[in-house]
Amino acid sequence: MAEILNLNRARKAKAKTADKAVAAENRAKFGRSKADKTLEAARAEKLARTLDGAKRDE
Repeated sequence: MAEILNLNRARKAKAKTADKAVAAENRAKFGRSKADKTLEAARAEKLARTLDGAKRDE
């Protein structure tokens, strides 16, 4: 005899796996950790200070 299948549960499980796949794509595309963001900001700030310090007064 065939196994009884709850269609509502199957539909929800399929939607959940699809959502997880989309989330994984978005993490790869847009995701950066807070440490990466702060490191990038610190590097940009240091570069700006270095450039401002190297300007000559006229």
